[in-house]
Amino acid sequence: MSGIFVGVDGSEHSRLALGWALREAARHGMPVTVISVHPSPVRPATDIYWAVPDLPPDPRNEEVELNTLRQFVEKTATETGETVPGISLVVETGDPAEKLIEASRDADLLVVGSRGIGGFARLLLGSVSSKVVHHAACPVVVIR
Repeated sequence: MSGIFVGVDGSEHSRLALGWALREAARHGMPVTVISVHPSPVRPATDIYWAVPDLPPDPRNEEVELNTLRQFVEKTATETGETVPGISLVVETGDPAEKLIEASRDADLLVVGSRGIGGFARLLLGSVSSKVVHHAACPVVVIR
């Protein structure tokens, strides 16, 4: 799979990134893959010390998530007014930065939004966009 990949989380920042990616894809006649990554459920810290059984399966409904993502993409595509050769939707669970870096191996370009956290806060919290920029296997565009 190739083309423009864009990571979204439903925020205004990711909507701007998706809009930019759709316009760029239309300009170059490239397909777009929209990726939404949900963090894995948090495990209790007690697992480190005691053999706590696994948490119950994540109650997420993938069909609902795909439908929500589809609506988000359709709304943004309508706003941009661009025609893109093809749009694929992917919903995954895991570390968002790791999943986007993994996806970058198949992409010609990866687009992500930035929440604008800078300076000392970025050092403390980390940043998906910062991690992706430093470790992606393809060019990355960060939309502020």
